[in-house]
Amino acid sequence: MSAALHFPASVRVIERGWLSANNVLLFDGDEATLIDSGYVSHAAQTLALVRAGLDGRSLARLINTHSHSDHIGGNAAVQRTFGCSITIPSGMADAVANWDEDALLLSTAAQQGERFVATGLLDAGEHFIAGELAWQAVAVPGHDMDALAYYNPERRILISGDALWRDGFGILFADVLGRGDGLGEARRALEAIGRLAVDAVIPGHGAPFSDFDAALERAFARLRAFEDDGARMARNAIRGCVTFALLDARRMALEDLPRYLAETPLYREANARFLGLGAEALADWLVRELERAGVAHREGVDLVAS
Repeated sequence: MSAALHFPASVRVIERGWLSANNVLLFDGDEATLIDSGYVSHAAQTLALVRAGLDGRSLARLINTHSHSDHIGGNAAVQRTFGCSITIPSGMADAVANWDEDALLLSTAAQQGERFVATGLLDAGEHFIAGELAWQAVAVPGHDMDALAYYNPERRILISGDALWRDGFGILFADVLGRGDGLGEARRALEAIGRLAVDAVIPGHGAPFSDFDAALERAFARLRAFEDDGARMARNAIRGCVTFALLDARRMALEDLPRYLAETPLYREANARFLGLGAEALADWLVRELERAGVAHREGVDLVAS
Protein backbone atom coordinates (compact mmCIF):
# COMPACT_ATOMS: atom_id res chain seq x y z
CA MET A 1 0.00 0.00 0.00
CA SER A 2 3.00 2.34 0.35
CA ALA A 3 2.90 3.35 -3.35
CA ALA A 4 -0.61 4.78 -2.91
CA LEU A 5 0.39 6.96 0.04
CA HIS A 6 1.56 10.53 -0.39
CA PHE A 7 3.19 11.98 2.69
CA PRO A 8 4.06 15.66 3.01
CA ALA A 9 7.56 16.57 1.83
CA SER A 10 8.44 17.12 5.49
CA VAL A 11 7.89 13.39 6.27
CA ARG A 12 10.28 10.71 5.01
CA VAL A 13 9.91 7.04 5.89
CA ILE A 14 13.01 4.83 5.78
CA GLU A 15 11.63 1.31 5.59
CA ARG A 16 14.05 -1.19 7.14
CA GLY A 17 14.29 -4.95 6.99
CA TRP A 18 14.72 -7.07 10.08
CA LEU A 19 16.57 -6.60 12.44
CA SER A 20 15.87 -2.88 12.53
CA ALA A 21 12.65 -0.95 13.03
CA ASN A 22 11.65 1.61 10.44
CA ASN A 23 13.05 5.12 10.80
CA VAL A 24 11.00 8.27 10.19
CA LEU A 25 12.65 11.60 9.42
CA LEU A 26 10.56 14.72 10.04
CA PHE A 27 11.95 17.96 8.57
CA ASP A 28 11.58 21.50 9.93
CA GLY A 29 13.64 23.85 7.81
CA ASP A 30 17.31 23.02 8.29
CA GLU A 31 16.65 20.69 11.23
CA ALA A 32 15.13 17.24 11.53
CA THR A 33 13.67 14.82 14.05
CA LEU A 34 14.24 11.06 13.82
CA ILE A 35 11.76 8.49 15.13
CA ASP A 36 13.51 5.27 16.27
CA SER A 37 17.04 4.16 15.43
CA GLY A 38 17.15 0.44 14.61
CA TYR A 39 19.18 -2.41 16.10
CA VAL A 40 22.71 -1.99 17.42
CA SER A 41 24.34 -4.31 14.86
CA HIS A 42 22.81 -2.16 12.09
CA ALA A 43 24.11 1.12 13.57
CA ALA A 44 26.50 1.86 10.70
CA GLN A 45 23.70 1.31 8.19
CA THR A 46 21.37 3.52 10.24
CA LEU A 47 23.92 6.33 10.28
CA ALA A 48 24.38 6.11 6.51
CA LEU A 49 20.63 6.09 5.84
CA VAL A 50 19.97 8.98 8.20
CA ARG A 51 22.85 11.03 6.83
CA ALA A 52 21.60 10.54 3.28
CA GLY A 53 18.05 11.39 4.35
CA LEU A 54 19.16 14.56 6.10
CA ASP A 55 20.76 15.82 2.88
CA GLY A 56 22.76 18.48 4.70
CA ARG A 57 20.25 19.25 7.46
CA SER A 58 21.17 18.85 11.12
CA LEU A 59 19.53 16.19 13.29
CA ALA A 60 18.18 18.03 16.32
CA ARG A 61 16.52 15.17 18.19
CA LEU A 62 15.68 11.50 18.22
CA ILE A 63 12.34 10.32 19.65
CA ASN A 64 11.61 6.67 20.47
CA THR A 65 8.28 4.90 20.33
CA HIS A 66 9.31 2.29 22.91
CA SER A 67 12.21 0.57 24.60
CA HIS A 68 12.91 -2.57 22.57
CA SER A 69 16.32 -3.24 21.09
CA ASP A 70 15.32 -2.91 17.44
CA HIS A 71 14.03 0.62 18.11
CA ILE A 72 16.68 2.01 20.50
CA GLY A 73 19.76 0.05 19.45
CA GLY A 74 21.18 2.84 17.31
CA ASN A 75 20.44 5.63 19.80
CA ALA A 76 23.97 5.93 21.17
CA ALA A 77 25.60 5.91 17.73
CA VAL A 78 23.12 8.46 16.36
CA GLN A 79 23.63 10.73 19.38
CA ARG A 80 27.44 10.52 19.10
CA THR A 81 27.44 11.17 15.38
CA PHE A 82 24.85 13.93 15.06
CA GLY A 83 24.87 15.47 18.55
CA CYS A 84 21.10 15.22 18.85
CA SER A 85 18.95 15.06 21.96
CA ILE A 86 17.06 11.84 22.75
CA THR A 87 13.46 11.85 23.99
CA ILE A 88 11.86 8.64 25.27
CA PRO A 89 8.44 7.65 26.65
CA SER A 90 8.48 8.60 30.32
CA GLY A 91 7.78 5.04 31.43
CA MET A 92 11.19 4.02 30.07
CA ALA A 93 13.08 6.57 32.15
CA ASP A 94 14.29 4.39 35.02
CA ALA A 95 15.18 1.41 32.84
CA VAL A 96 17.26 3.60 30.52
CA ALA A 97 18.88 5.66 33.27
CA ASN A 98 19.91 2.52 35.19
CA TRP A 99 20.45 0.52 31.98
CA ASP A 100 18.31 -2.30 33.35
CA GLU A 101 18.91 -4.98 30.72
CA ASP A 102 16.16 -7.17 32.14
CA ALA A 103 13.52 -4.41 31.98
CA LEU A 104 14.72 -3.49 28.48
CA LEU A 105 14.39 -7.18 27.48
CA LEU A 106 18.04 -7.32 26.43
CA SER A 107 19.25 -10.04 28.79
CA THR A 108 15.73 -11.52 28.88
CA ALA A 109 15.71 -12.22 25.14
CA ALA A 110 19.48 -12.56 24.61
CA GLN A 111 19.64 -9.35 22.58
CA GLN A 112 22.20 -6.55 22.48
CA GLY A 113 22.06 -2.80 23.05
CA GLU A 114 24.36 0.15 23.67
CA ARG A 115 23.74 2.40 26.63
CA PHE A 116 22.65 5.94 25.84
CA VAL A 117 21.58 9.05 27.75
CA ALA A 118 17.99 10.24 27.42
CA THR A 119 17.67 14.02 27.60
CA GLY A 120 13.88 14.35 27.49
CA LEU A 121 10.68 12.47 28.36
CA LEU A 122 7.26 12.28 26.71
CA ASP A 123 3.97 11.44 28.42
CA ALA A 124 0.78 10.26 26.77
CA GLY A 125 -1.33 13.29 25.83
CA GLU A 126 1.65 15.58 25.26
CA HIS A 127 2.26 17.24 21.90
CA PHE A 128 5.35 18.15 19.89
CA ILE A 129 6.04 19.77 16.53
CA ALA A 130 8.06 17.84 13.96
CA GLY A 131 7.93 17.75 10.19
CA GLU A 132 5.90 20.98 10.29
CA LEU A 133 3.10 18.98 11.94
CA ALA A 134 1.71 18.74 15.46
CA TRP A 135 1.94 15.22 16.91
CA GLN A 136 0.07 13.86 19.91
CA ALA A 137 1.60 11.08 22.02
CA VAL A 138 -0.90 8.23 22.43
CA ALA A 139 -0.43 5.47 25.04
CA VAL A 140 -0.30 2.07 23.28
CA PRO A 141 0.71 -0.51 25.93
CA GLY A 142 0.70 -4.24 25.32
CA HIS A 143 3.78 -5.11 23.28
CA ASP A 144 5.67 -2.66 25.50
CA MET A 145 3.77 -1.40 28.52
CA ASP A 146 5.28 2.09 28.19
CA ALA A 147 4.98 2.46 24.41
CA LEU A 148 3.71 5.58 22.69
CA ALA A 149 2.35 6.09 19.19
CA TYR A 150 2.44 9.51 17.54
CA TYR A 151 -0.65 10.89 15.79
CA ASN A 152 -1.13 13.91 13.57
CA PRO A 153 -4.85 14.73 13.23
CA GLU A 154 -4.36 17.28 10.44
CA ARG A 155 -2.93 14.79 7.93
CA ARG A 156 -4.43 11.80 9.78
CA ILE A 157 -1.06 10.05 10.06
CA LEU A 158 -0.29 7.51 12.81
CA ILE A 159 3.28 6.48 13.64
CA SER A 160 2.28 3.27 15.40
CA GLY A 161 5.55 1.63 16.42
CA ASP A 162 4.80 -2.03 17.17
CA ALA A 163 1.29 -1.45 18.51
CA LEU A 164 -0.23 -1.91 15.03
CA TRP A 165 1.23 -3.48 11.92
CA ARG A 166 -0.56 -4.18 8.66
CA ASP A 167 -0.92 -7.81 9.75
CA GLY A 168 -0.89 -7.69 13.54
CA PHE A 169 1.29 -6.24 16.28
CA GLY A 170 4.40 -7.00 18.29
CA ILE A 171 4.93 -9.89 20.70
CA LEU A 172 3.06 -9.63 24.03
CA PHE A 173 6.05 -10.17 26.31
CA ALA A 174 4.29 -9.40 29.60
CA ASP A 175 1.91 -12.35 29.33
CA VAL A 176 4.56 -14.75 28.08
CA LEU A 177 6.85 -13.82 30.98
CA GLY A 178 4.09 -13.60 33.58
CA ARG A 179 4.79 -9.93 34.25
CA GLY A 180 1.45 -8.29 33.50
CA ASP A 181 -1.70 -8.16 31.43
CA GLY A 182 -0.32 -7.47 27.97
CA LEU A 183 -3.44 -8.94 26.36
CA GLY A 184 -5.75 -6.57 28.18
CA GLU A 185 -3.49 -3.58 27.58
CA ALA A 186 -3.13 -4.43 23.89
CA ARG A 187 -6.92 -4.58 23.57
CA ARG A 188 -7.26 -1.17 25.21
CA ALA A 189 -4.49 0.22 22.98
CA LEU A 190 -6.16 -1.06 19.81
CA GLU A 191 -9.47 0.39 20.96
CA ALA A 192 -7.79 3.75 21.56
CA ILE A 193 -6.14 3.66 18.14
CA GLY A 194 -9.46 2.70 16.59
CA ARG A 195 -11.04 5.92 17.86
CA LEU A 196 -8.58 7.99 15.81
CA ALA A 197 -9.28 9.20 12.28
CA VAL A 198 -6.38 7.65 10.34
CA ASP A 199 -5.61 7.72 6.63
CA ALA A 200 -2.01 6.48 6.79
CA VAL A 201 -0.10 4.29 9.24
CA ILE A 202 3.68 4.26 9.51
CA PRO A 203 4.34 1.02 11.42
CA GLY A 204 7.50 -0.03 13.21
CA HIS A 205 8.01 -2.79 10.64
CA GLY A 206 6.80 -3.16 7.08
CA ALA A 207 5.62 -0.64 4.52
CA PRO A 208 3.31 2.25 5.44
CA PHE A 209 -0.30 1.42 4.68
CA SER A 210 -3.70 3.01 4.25
CA ASP A 211 -6.06 0.09 4.94
CA PHE A 212 -6.39 1.09 8.57
CA ASP A 213 -9.75 -0.51 9.34
CA ALA A 214 -8.73 -3.84 7.82
CA ALA A 215 -5.46 -3.78 9.77
CA LEU A 216 -7.37 -3.18 12.99
CA GLU A 217 -9.67 -6.12 12.21
CA ARG A 218 -6.66 -8.37 11.67
CA ALA A 219 -5.04 -7.15 14.88
CA PHE A 220 -8.18 -7.81 16.92
CA ALA A 221 -8.49 -11.28 15.35
CA ARG A 222 -4.92 -12.10 16.36
CA LEU A 223 -5.56 -10.77 19.84
CA ARG A 224 -8.65 -12.97 20.23
CA ALA A 225 -6.64 -15.99 19.09
CA PHE A 226 -4.03 -15.29 21.78
CA GLU A 227 -6.72 -14.73 24.40
CA ASP A 228 -8.21 -18.12 23.50
CA ASP A 229 -4.91 -19.98 23.35
CA GLY A 230 -1.96 -18.89 25.48
CA ALA A 231 0.22 -21.60 23.96
CA ARG A 232 -0.24 -20.01 20.54
CA MET A 233 0.93 -16.69 21.98
CA ALA A 234 3.98 -18.37 23.54
CA ARG A 235 4.89 -20.17 20.32
CA ASN A 236 4.62 -16.87 18.45
CA ALA A 237 7.03 -15.24 20.91
CA ILE A 238 9.57 -18.05 20.67
CA ARG A 239 9.45 -18.21 16.87
CA GLY A 240 9.70 -14.46 16.50
CA CYS A 241 12.58 -13.87 18.87
CA VAL A 242 14.63 -16.87 17.76
CA THR A 243 14.18 -15.75 14.15
CA PHE A 244 15.45 -12.32 15.22
CA ALA A 245 18.48 -13.90 16.94
CA LEU A 246 19.20 -16.12 13.96
CA LEU A 247 19.04 -13.21 11.52
CA ASP A 248 21.59 -11.43 13.71
CA ALA A 249 23.95 -14.38 14.18
CA ARG A 250 23.23 -15.86 10.69
CA ARG A 251 23.78 -19.41 11.98
CA MET A 252 23.46 -21.44 15.19
CA ALA A 253 24.82 -24.90 16.03
CA LEU A 254 21.87 -27.29 16.20
CA GLU A 255 23.37 -29.13 19.17
CA ASP A 256 23.52 -25.85 21.13
CA LEU A 257 19.89 -24.89 20.52
CA PRO A 258 18.29 -26.84 23.44
CA ARG A 259 20.69 -25.25 25.92
CA TYR A 260 20.19 -21.79 24.39
CA LEU A 261 16.42 -22.12 24.75
CA ALA A 262 16.73 -23.38 28.32
CA GLU A 263 19.14 -20.63 29.40
CA THR A 264 17.41 -17.64 27.80
CA PRO A 265 14.76 -16.36 30.24
CA LEU A 266 12.14 -15.53 27.60
CA TYR A 267 12.14 -19.00 26.06
CA ARG A 268 12.47 -20.77 29.39
CA GLU A 269 9.49 -18.92 30.86
CA ALA A 270 7.35 -19.21 27.74
CA ASN A 271 7.91 -22.96 27.65
CA ALA A 272 7.36 -23.46 31.38
CA ARG A 273 4.20 -21.37 31.50
CA PHE A 274 2.48 -22.52 28.32
CA LEU A 275 4.12 -25.47 26.54
CA GLY A 276 5.78 -27.80 29.03
CA LEU A 277 8.15 -29.40 26.53
CA GLY A 278 11.52 -30.92 27.24
CA ALA A 279 14.52 -29.00 25.94
CA GLU A 280 15.15 -31.34 23.02
CA ALA A 281 11.46 -31.47 22.08
CA LEU A 282 11.21 -27.66 22.14
CA ALA A 283 14.29 -27.34 19.92
CA ASP A 284 12.99 -29.98 17.48
CA TRP A 285 9.61 -28.23 17.23
CA LEU A 286 11.28 -24.86 16.69
CA VAL A 287 13.58 -26.06 13.92
CA ARG A 288 10.64 -27.63 12.07
CA GLU A 289 8.64 -24.40 12.44
CA LEU A 290 11.44 -22.19 11.15
CA GLU A 291 12.03 -24.52 8.20
CA ARG A 292 8.31 -24.67 7.42
CA ALA A 293 8.14 -20.86 7.47
CA GLY A 294 11.15 -20.65 5.14
CA VAL A 295 13.16 -18.44 7.49
CA ALA A 296 15.84 -21.04 8.27
CA HIS A 297 17.30 -24.27 6.94
CA ARG A 298 19.81 -26.88 8.06
CA GLU A 299 23.35 -26.86 6.71
CA GLY A 300 25.18 -29.80 8.18
CA VAL A 301 25.32 -29.29 11.96
CA ASP A 302 24.02 -25.70 11.83
CA LEU A 303 20.70 -23.91 11.57
CA VAL A 304 21.16 -21.09 9.07
CA ALA A 305 19.04 -18.03 8.32
CA SER A 306 17.49 -18.35 4.87
